[in-house]
Amino acid sequence: MMDGSGGGHVHLPPKPEARNGRASAWSYYHLFKRDILSALPARLYRAWMAEMRTPFFRSYLCNDRELVDLVLKDRPRDFPKSERIRVGLKPLLGEAIFISNGALWEHQRRVIDPAFAGGRLRTVFPAMWDSGMAAVGRLKPLADGRPVEIEEHSSHATMDVIFRAMFSVPIDSEIAQAAFNAFRAHQTAQPVANLAAVLPLPKWMPRYHSKQTRRTASAIRGLVAQLVDDRARAIAAGRAPDDIATKIMTTPDPETGRVFERGEMIDQIAVFFLAGHETTAAALAWALFLLARYPEWQDRLAAEAQAEIDPDKIYFSTMSRLKTSRAVFREAMRLYPPVPMFVREAARDEEFRGRRVRRGSQVVLSPWHLHRHERLWDRPDEFDPSRFETPNGKACLRSAYIPFSAGARVCPGSAFAMIEGPLILSLLVRAFRFDEVPGREPVPVAHLTLRGRDGIHLAIRPR
Repeated sequence: MMDGSGGGHVHLPPKPEARNGRASAWSYYHLFKRDILSALPARLYRAWMAEMRTPFFRSYLCNDRELVDLVLKDRPRDFPKSERIRVGLKPLLGEAIFISNGALWEHQRRVIDPAFAGGRLRTVFPAMWDSGMAAVGRLKPLADGRPVEIEEHSSHATMDVIFRAMFSVPIDSEIAQAAFNAFRAHQTAQPVANLAAVLPLPKWMPRYHSKQTRRTASAIRGLVAQLVDDRARAIAAGRAPDDIATKIMTTPDPETGRVFERGEMIDQIAVFFLAGHETTAAALAWALFLLARYPEWQDRLAAEAQAEIDPDKIYFSTMSRLKTSRAVFREAMRLYPPVPMFVREAARDEEFRGRRVRRGSQVVLSPWHLHRHERLWDRPDEFDPSRFETPNGKACLRSAYIPFSAGARVCPGSAFAMIEGPLILSLLVRAFRFDEVPGREPVPVAHLTLRGRDGIHLAIRPR
């Protein structure tokens, strides 16, 4: 197999082996709970649509681009976030924008969108730069060729960005370690599929969550509550900095005049930590692994970073020149989308590709499968950042690439992530060479975000 740079024989990026043959509902539930990706059949990489049946509900996975557009862009109100998935996320996120629906979601979006509008990216760019340089500093003592678990460091870096951009302070190592451990433990404790998501329980019935799920969610929300309370006091005293947190906490809904209450703000900050830190951290770690796997691309990116970045000068215009880094980060999110599946619920009876879809059915949109679809992408399982310059890559970028979702519910921080990720990637590769660790190939697993089953281990050396 050839990689996109025209090199010789290469190993394909790791991909979990899909399930072959049929599985009973109970065995499928256990497979799904352990890892979504390997629980699903291989035919989904070629299918336009697939129906999956359980004793209690039916799911329809849609790779047909017209159906994807229907759900995400054309009629999003008819396909709200699935209550079955919301159940698993509520201990951490409450009613945050990531899982809310209807009028509540519209209210939240009206308050949050202004915080990311206009020149905000230019305003927070120095925070991203400082976080990237701090990450370089933390890795220097470890750059002696020994294996390093890189997910932990990418999480620290992106958590630092969130702290600096939202609260105008860098994260200290103690909080970073506690947050990383809590998020990793929560993902392990609270899989996307649980009994509450599978059984047809009435909405009034309390949902069971494990002790570890409640404990890890409480730890994260406790940290967030401290930050929110500190900022509320600063706002009241007239000494709050003009950052994202202040903007969100003081912006009234233009239609109702209402601002977020304390509990609402904790929900929103919790989702920013999940969607703004965990997802970018996952994409950054996979990008570094891919560069270690394909050193010719790493050398190309390093040369670009050394030519275009002056570490003593912070220029937002630098980003327009980091084309290789942006292409690598984009390709990493194609192969390893941070949120591998979105689950919606049909609010009324529908017809998909001539098949009746009953109200209440689950509608699954899978970036994992769509980004690797064998009938859409040329060489879908290969790493080739230059693919987006080809007619096929350009076409698929428009219609089969949704790492941030699309339409009304597109991630409000997508532009933020596409500056942060390539910038930190360039700063790291400018300073270090990353190499694979023999016998430690990461296995992708999907929980709340796409991670390595046992982490992602790389050897680091200074350039």
